[in-house]
This record gives sequence, C-alpha cells and structure tokens, in this order.
Amino acid sequence: MSILRRIFLAALVALGPILPASAQEGSLSIAYLQGPTAEVPDPRIRYNGWLSNQAGVTETLMGLDRKMGLYPRLAERIERTDDTTWRVTLREGVQFHDGTSLTAQHVIESIGPILKEGSDVYNGRSANLLGVETVEAEGDLTVVFRTKEPNAAFPWILTEPGIVVLGPPSDDFPINATGPFVFREAIPDQLYRVEANPIYRDGASALAEVRVVRAADPAAAALAFEAGEVDLVINYPETDYKRILSTGAQGFEAPTIQLYWLQVDAQHGPLKDARIRRAVSLAIDRKGIVDAALSGVGGTPAGTIFPSLMPWAAEIDPTYDPVEAERLLAEAGAVKEGGRWMLNGEPLRINLVTYAARAALPPSAELIQAYLQAIGIDARVSIGEWGANNDALSAGSADMHLQAWGVAPSGDPAYFPETVLRTGSGSNITGYTNPELDAALVKGRQAFDLKARRAIYNRVQEIIAVDAPLIPVFHASQVSVGRAGLSGFSVHPAITYWMDNSVSLTE
Repeated sequence: MSILRRIFLAALVALGPILPASAQEGSLSIAYLQGPTAEVPDPRIRYNGWLSNQAGVTETLMGLDRKMGLYPRLAERIERTDDTTWRVTLREGVQFHDGTSLTAQHVIESIGPILKEGSDVYNGRSANLLGVETVEAEGDLTVVFRTKEPNAAFPWILTEPGIVVLGPPSDDFPINATGPFVFREAIPDQLYRVEANPIYRDGASALAEVRVVRAADPAAAALAFEAGEVDLVINYPETDYKRILSTGAQGFEAPTIQLYWLQVDAQHGPLKDARIRRAVSLAIDRKGIVDAALSGVGGTPAGTIFPSLMPWAAEIDPTYDPVEAERLLAEAGAVKEGGRWMLNGEPLRINLVTYAARAALPPSAELIQAYLQAIGIDARVSIGEWGANNDALSAGSADMHLQAWGVAPSGDPAYFPETVLRTGSGSNITGYTNPELDAALVKGRQAFDLKARRAIYNRVQEIIAVDAPLIPVFHASQVSVGRAGLSGFSVHPAITYWMDNSVSLTE
C-alpha cells in the first residue's frame, strides 16, 4: 500500500462515520472539528448548543443577523421596563418538533435549570452572563426576567446557542426543539445526524438529511472532501484554499468574530513586566503572519480584540515596530550581548505553547517565534493540548498561549474581556488584575446608553493595548469549501449559524 493511500485511509478513520458516496439525494454531509458529547447531547451542556444551533435543530429567543445585529428569533419583541426587568413576548404559532405549541412555561422550564446550581444542565458561564434573579410567566406568551443588577448585555446573551428553548422530550423527539431540522442520531465525538422538520413555520428544508461528522483535524477533512466523502468542510486549511477552488469546488470565506491571540502570563517570568509584553507585541509582524500562515485569505491583522465588522472595535492599529520593541526591552533592564537579550544575567527566553486543532495555529506560532528571535529573544514553541497548555500557563512553565476564541459570540462586547481579564474570572488563569479595567468592565455591563458604552469599551481596549495582558494577533475569516451544487450556505460572522431551510445540494 502506498504512503499516500495509508495517509488517506488514516484520515477517513479519523473522520469517524462518513456519508457514503452513494448517499440519497437531498443529503448533506459536513466535516467539522467538534462532535457531540453524548448519544442525546443536551444543547444546554457544554458546546452541544453550538452544534445543535449550527445544524438547525435548536433556536434561541434572540438571534444575530449577518451584520451582527440583534433580532427577535423565537421572541416577537423584547422590552426593558426598568434597569433590571426585561419582558420577552414570544412569537405566536411556533411549534416544537412534536407539534406542541411554544409557551412561556417552556421558556422557564428550559432556561431555569441552566441558572440553578446543582441541576444536570447548570451552566455557570451562562448563569453569570445573564445574571437573572427571577423568571416568571405572564400569560402564555410573555416571560419576565429580572436581573440581579443592571445588565445591558442581557438581550444579546439570549442569542447564546446554549440558552435554548426546548419542549418535553420523548422517544421520538429526545431533543424536542423548534428549528428547521429534527435531531435523529448522535455518536459521541463522531456523528450528529438530523432530518428536515416537515412542520417548520417557514417551510420545510430542501434537504432531507444533514450529517455532521467530526474530523480529527483540517487536513483529514480536506482529504475526505477530495475523496467525495463529505460535501462541505467548515474551517478548510487556508494554505490549500486557492488550489481546491481550481478543482471546481465552491469557496466560502468571510470575516468572523474569531480572534487568534496570545494569552500572556503577566504574573511570572519576563512577561510580568508590561514593557516586555509590549515589546513582544511590537516585534510581531501580523501582516506577515496573515500572508504566510493564512495565504492572505484567512484573516486581517489585529490591533485590538474586536474585529472591524463590529461597532465596538477601537481604532488601534496593529503596529509592527521592532526598533521600538528593542528600546522597551532596554528600558525594562534587558541587555543585548552578542545579538541576544539578557535579563538579570540570563537569556531572555519566552516559551510559547499552542495546539494543532486549527490549521493556522502551529505555523502562526512558528512565525511569532521567528519574529522574536529576529530581535534577539530566545523564543521556543511547543504544540500540546489546549487544556494542558492552559495548565502550563497557569503554573508559570509557559509564558504565552496562542489560541483562537470567538470574542463576541452573542454580539456584545462584555463577554471576552470579562472572561479572560477580569480579576477572579475563571478564564483569567494567570491571575492578572487591573483595578481600572475591572471598574470599566462593571460600568460597561451596566451602561444602557450606547454612546456611553462605546466610550467605556474603547477605554477597555486602550488599557489592553498599553498593559498588554493579552496580545491580539489576527482576526480570522472562516474559510469553508463545498461542492459545486451547494446553495443557500454562507459564512455567518458569529460562526454559530450554518443550516436553515434555504440550504440545498444538487448534483
């Protein structure tokens, strides 16, 4: 057996159960980097909600349009009656997959357990973002939420894929939701299969079935696509994008809210000095990374945490200035000897970790290493597992972790900086603290005036730029590839929406 054939077969095994080439007409198979966590993956647990939302099974009270604007989804409207009270009026005529009509009580029974510590579907992240004190029904179609304190992000958080509305489950409908597709089968970490919902309020889908199959990595998904085993690859390798389009495949590429960024250990080692952190940032040629690691199609250089497609992005340029970087190193007490920077008598060494689940991460890390070495910093890269990398960063055995996050999955600016930088936050794994930043984040969440909120989050981004507790690298575009007969699909900037009743596939 040839080496190429062995690689190809290994890729298919890594992909998990795949759709045969002789699949029935009206089926669509999608290769993706994540799979369900259980045979009946409750959408309220972990990232199952992302998958069920992407596959068109579940829907949320509010949604995000393709300009990242807020719109009522299962809700007809939402009103703030005072600083802590929100009235949500539901759409009439919405049916669950079993034909049951949506009511306010279903909303309470779905979302209530997410907020209740100790329940099977308790989600501390969602509970914290919503900040709900009480939730009650007013008649069949009105739900009243009262928050513990003013929360301007509240209606945006209702777009979160895990904050879904479900009907009572049954053997026929174990995930009884409202979307254009009905959940039918899951194999943990391998397959998520859905069928068209014949009673969907906006009309049945042209597709009879959608199969989401988990790929071990982007290369495996790309091989399966070329073999005709899948019809659509989400997150196709950027470096192969132009070539695959030359074969007649369709390309789908658009900016998203995903940020590739360096989480920095600002409490241990050389990067506890903000001047050295800023020097590292200035030494990175972000455009060079986009051009080389992404072949110029996968993103744009990032000067701040929010992409320009969002109204929250501050006007902070992604500056590349190695001369200023070296000046800051000298100001921080480093001494250059023989072309290498020394700090406290030892080589200035920075250990960078990343993971391989996204094709652009390892080459981007290697380029960052090269840019730091070019100015005389001893930079080293290791590839590991995301959780282990975080453990290393928290323990001080790694200095930076290059990773990819959606910075505003709900469209609101509060989530990302609060999650990774606020004092005591669960994802602030290095213990970074900044009282001015903490105060700004509190004010930002409680400010309902749009102009005032923008000014606050501009200041948040300015603090991040100066103190550099994290280093933005580039804002990613999603690069996906599909068969020539695929229509109705496009990249959504929130990356949590794929399937609706307009997607179809013809031979």
